[in-house]
Amino acid sequence: MTPRGTKFWNSGDIPLIAPDILGNILTAVADVGLVIAEDGTILSVLLNPAFGDRGRFESLDGSNISETLNTESREKFGRRLQAFLTGEGDVRAIEVNHLRGGGRDELPIRYSFHRIGTAGAILLLGRDLRPVAEMQQQLVSAQMALERDYEAHRDYEMRFRVLLDSATDGVLMITMQSGIITEANAALADLLDKPREAILGQTLVSLIDGRQGANLIDRLTSQALSGTSMPIEAILRGRSDTVMLRPTIFRAAGERILLCRVAAPTQPSASGDNLDVNLRGLYAQGPDSIVFTAADGTILSTNDSFLNLIGTAHDMSLRGQPLPDLLQRGSVDFKVMAENAAQSGRLRTYATRIAGDYGSPREVEIAVTRFLAGASPVFAFVIREAGRADAARDEQNDDGLSSVKELVGSSTLRDIVSETTNVVEKMCIETAIALTMNNRVAAAEMLGLSRQSLYVKLRKFGLIDRDVSD
Repeated sequence: MTPRGTKFWNSGDIPLIAPDILGNILTAVADVGLVIAEDGTILSVLLNPAFGDRGRFESLDGSNISETLNTESREKFGRRLQAFLTGEGDVRAIEVNHLRGGGRDELPIRYSFHRIGTAGAILLLGRDLRPVAEMQQQLVSAQMALERDYEAHRDYEMRFRVLLDSATDGVLMITMQSGIITEANAALADLLDKPREAILGQTLVSLIDGRQGANLIDRLTSQALSGTSMPIEAILRGRSDTVMLRPTIFRAAGERILLCRVAAPTQPSASGDNLDVNLRGLYAQGPDSIVFTAADGTILSTNDSFLNLIGTAHDMSLRGQPLPDLLQRGSVDFKVMAENAAQSGRLRTYATRIAGDYGSPREVEIAVTRFLAGASPVFAFVIREAGRADAARDEQNDDGLSSVKELVGSSTLRDIVSETTNVVEKMCIETAIALTMNNRVAAAEMLGLSRQSLYVKLRKFGLIDRDVSD
């Protein structure tokens, strides 16, 4: 046999432990060690050096352990201690709460009961349960937060469903990455004459006529990004029904979603007097260029005719840009038109030049209307390119130049040039005064003159005291 001490663990034997290190071992495996008598009197206290509430137990020698417990723990500890003393088998560890000073805060400790060699003495090894209690509290808080989120999700889900099914227009949602329809409402199912379950999981292209479905997603995306409310027409597959698609793009959970409102086209009345449809058709297909701007000249929207006029591919590149940057005289032109339109509500005709980044300037005539869109003023510019015939007609009706031509043969070239210069200068001043509605400051700025120089020329041509706008 192996002598005792050479092989320490043999048949349940425990090696001899020196008394001076036994206390260190006990405090290492427990936070609190209490040696109590059978009546609960504390005979000795052992504390782990890392235990944070050492001061609570260091002065408990000679006191009864029940005095340090709350009411509920006293009764529970008394029953468990009595069961241990009567030898009713193995006694499970007990969790009790020690009172702090003043009895306000409590310290949870889990004690296990152990017999020691000294007669009538019991060893209690306790473990601080506060870390476990904090973890349990965190788990409870997390569970409650999950339940609140779940209830909020169910609430929003219910509101979403009610809103979706109460919409009069058909509504569908498409995941742009896959093109699959993920949501559809009852109105869309009625419009397509299909059950809602048969629509979900399909692609939008499968519902639209094949000739239009090839690039439909791209067209809907471009229309949604442009921000305009113009719908896109499409024909349902296998039917002659035409539907109007109004797209909107948003992002949810890291995916781009395309929301489409689907409706049958509005049927015009017998007289064809559907103002909204007619105006939209005029804006989209009319030959005249139409531009809407804010009060400061920032472009809000333009039609295709204006894009063709200045040679721009898409109106997205113009939105938010100042319209004066495209005019010949820039802010001077815009200021004159805006001030005149603000005074009377409209300006019938204003001649200037307009050009994009790459095209050459073109002669245009602009009509301006000012109106309120909600609480904000908006200017509508209807722009028409001036033809060569108009320029020839203007030349024929120009009496000033005709009188100059009559001087040839009767005056020297120097006199004719001098007379011509005076005629042109007078015409320019009269035109500037007329365009600015006799606003001398704006006219001087338009002509590139100082106010003093303009007044000198007005006196020279006898225009100072008469209304040249007549």
